[in-house]
Parts: sequence; C-alpha cells; structure tokens
Amino acid sequence: MNNTRRDFLSQSAILGIGSIFALSPLEKIFAENAAAFGAIAARKKNVLFIAVDDLRPELGCYGHPMIKSPNIDALAASGVLFERTYCQQAVCGPTRASLLTGKRPDTTKIYDLKTHIRTTMPDVVTLQQHFKNNGYFSVGIGKLFHVGLEDEASYSIPHTNGKGANYVLESNLKLLKEGGKQTDDSGNNAESTGAKRMRAHPTECADVPDEAYLDGNLTALAIESINKLAPKAKVASEKDRQPFFLGVGFRKPHLPFCAPKKYWDLYDRTKIPMPYPNRPKNAPEIAFSNWGELRSYSDIPDVGPVDEAMTKELIHGYYACVSYTDAQVGKLMKELDRLDLRKDTIVIIWGDHGWKLGEYSDWCKHTNFELDTHVPMIISDPDYPKGKRVNALTEFVDIYPTLSELCGLPVAKDLEGTSVVPLMNDPKKPWKKAAFSQYPRGKKIMGYSIRTDQYRYTEWIDVKTREVGDKELYDLTNDPLCKESIVFKPENKELVEKLHNQLLAGWQKAKP
Repeated sequence: MNNTRRDFLSQSAILGIGSIFALSPLEKIFAENAAAFGAIAARKKNVLFIAVDDLRPELGCYGHPMIKSPNIDALAASGVLFERTYCQQAVCGPTRASLLTGKRPDTTKIYDLKTHIRTTMPDVVTLQQHFKNNGYFSVGIGKLFHVGLEDEASYSIPHTNGKGANYVLESNLKLLKEGGKQTDDSGNNAESTGAKRMRAHPTECADVPDEAYLDGNLTALAIESINKLAPKAKVASEKDRQPFFLGVGFRKPHLPFCAPKKYWDLYDRTKIPMPYPNRPKNAPEIAFSNWGELRSYSDIPDVGPVDEAMTKELIHGYYACVSYTDAQVGKLMKELDRLDLRKDTIVIIWGDHGWKLGEYSDWCKHTNFELDTHVPMIISDPDYPKGKRVNALTEFVDIYPTLSELCGLPVAKDLEGTSVVPLMNDPKKPWKKAAFSQYPRGKKIMGYSIRTDQYRYTEWIDVKTREVGDKELYDLTNDPLCKESIVFKPENKELVEKLHNQLLAGWQKAKP
C-alpha cells in the first residue's frame, strides 16, 4: 500500500471518528486530497473558526453597558479585537459565501438565500477547502454557509448541522403545528418571493439546560470533535502532526430569540432603554426593508411598528441569546485549555452581519445602514500580542487571506481582501481607506455602500443602465446613529462627488 495512503488511513483511525461523524468513503477522500497531505505548514496551528448568526458588535468587550459576554470578552483579552469590521452584504447566505471564498458579492453572484456557491463558482476553493488542501483535517458543525447550502467539498468528513430544538414550550410547538403567518428571511413579503415559512412566537424563555436548544447540542458535538481531533494535532513530531480546521456555526442570536431561563435572568427588562425610533431624516424609502423576517412571527403586526412592550421583550430575548451563545463559546475555550491546545490554536469569532433592534422603528438586517453592515471580529493567535484593539477599517473578505498567512499557507492571488496580520502587529498602521458593502432591492436595483473613516455613502443603482438613483450620506463622526442623510446639503456637493468617485473606483483602489 502507498505510504501516503497508509498514513492517511492511520490518521483517520487515530482520530477515532464515529458517532457524530459518518465518514465519506476513505478511498474518495484520499483520491481528492492525496497531494495535499504532504503540504502542511511549518507552524501547524489549529484553527477554531466560530461563526455567530445575527450578532451585532455589542458585547462587553465592545463597550456595551448591559450585555453579559464574559467568555467572548476573555477571548478578546487573549487576542486582537477589530473595532470596525464590515460585512459585504447584510444577510446570511451572501455574507457567508463572500467571507468563505474571500470574494465580494459581485464576484460570487450570490445575493439571495437559495443559490449554492458551486452554482455560480463551481471551481472556487473555499476557505475550509484551502486548509484541507494544505494538510488540515477540516470539520464543519452548524451554520457556516447558509442552511441547506453547505459545501461538502470544504470538509474532510461530512458536515453536520446537529440536532436540537428551536422551541421547547408546548405553546410554541402548538403554534408551529397549526401554522401561521408566512414570509421569508429576505426582508420581503412571501407574496413577492413565493417563499413561505411558518413561525411561532418570536421569543421563548424555558427553564431547561443548554442542550435542550440547538446551540447547546452543537457545542457538545464540537467538544466531541475537538477530543477526536486532538490526538493527531498534539503529536510531538512536527512531521507527523496533522492540524485541524474546526468550523462551528452558532444559530443564536438569530430569531426566534429562544434561550434557557438562566440567560434571561441576567437582565432586568425594566432597565432596557427604548431604541431611537425615527427614520433618518432625508433617507429614501428604498433604503429600508419591511422586516418581513420578524413580521412572520406570531404577535408581530403585519404592518406598522412594534409596541413598547414587545420591543423590550425582543431586545431582552436578543440579549439572552447573546449570553447563551457566549456560554457555548466558553465551553469550547475550556475544552481547548483542558486539552492544552490553546498554545497551538488560532481562535476567530465573527458575527455574519449586524441587526437592527428597533432603531428607526425598523428590525432585522437587509439594508446598507451602519447598523446592518458593522460586525464583530476577534482573532486570538498564540503567536501574536494579547489585548490589542484595531480601529482600522477591515472587512470580512480579509479573513481568508489573514488565516492563510497566520497558518503559513499560500495566499491565493485572486482573493479580494487584504490580510490584517500587519494590523495585529501594529494596530495603528496606515490601512485601507474604505470598506464596501451592498444590498439588492429585487433584481433591478443594487445599493452600493462605502464606509470611510468618517462617512457612509450609498448609491442605489440600476443594474442594467448603471444609472444612479437615490443617494444617502451619513457623518458617523458627528452623527453616529445616522439620524440624518446630508447628501443634498449644498455644502457637501464636493464631498459627495469625491465619495461617488471613491465608490466607483472600488475596493482595489482602497487597499493599503
């Protein structure tokens, strides 16, 4: 038997993969990856890659006065926190496709929740696949790509979504069984898209253990996986050692806001302030969604605003879910410490896009506002300084080249981001001049948005004629909540022209 093939079979045996991992046929895996197993980076750091759904950059470590996130805060203290990271499109499927390929939405051609990455880019090498091709054992648990759109070529063994409930209370289970309002997750009404889903109440507080809900189950699977991956990752000989890339995708704080009671108990609802209710002055109608994702749940009005009681319940539920996810992150960190893997493991955590919690009397994502595009990102690498904060503009497309460089892997030349490793060494280093995001309105209009050090400028463009329709301009320095679009003020004419040209020039001109 070929020595490389024998080594690979031995590695699989050592990993002891069973129960949660139904292996693909070893012959198939070997045939696809034989050349890659010899190309292991000199510094074989493992990667724990944690994705969090709908997580705003509002955690204790980001300065939020109420959020209880001690485990993520501790992770930030052990690494580098990026203050101003931006996603490329504020909705689950497209932002994940962009991040995991290192390419922007106009390259991936994925703007919706239905298109698989292999449909538009059949030969693309995803982030996880890149690590797998360079000798890593790649495992995916939970939501990494969008649900139903996972890419099996990215993993050494089949991806698993785990098992666990969204709801556990009989009242909500009954609503689910009976059916209810039907919309989709794109921010549109079902009537306009044809997509239909049935929802129950948007929150749930149940006195149950963490494992009763999906994310608790995913954590258990991830811990089991770490234990199975550890033996080979800890082999003393660098020659025989195989590092792992473990992706774990948590679903909360995505709707519905369901979490065990102990996390609800961390917050006093009476002390939760109401969000700023007014739409930005002079903002065009096209800038907003009708937040159909939330309206699909029971007890949420079909039209009009959410009342104060429900607003506070939703915000309370969101906070509880953040703390619930934080606890799961803590369990993963504790297991890495127990197995003495932290010294050889990079941990990255990111939230896939922002989320409005009643600001502008609006909810969910699906826009180009700062609230939707601004995201959290923390990287803890044992070889880099601890407790640093980076205020430079960074983007999700930067993650692919960054992790490649940190692990000594080749960095593909066709990636559309920039490695932030220089910023991890020197947070004050001059950096890129802008971050770019976009969001479509149907198939005819695309909103392109540029975030500079001070401003957010957005143009809504006809995708066929390239004619610019509505515009927006917000001064984040003097108006951080973006209460007013100042695009039509006469004194800003030259500024608007400058930002228009900068947006038109694109991301390549904005590179450091």
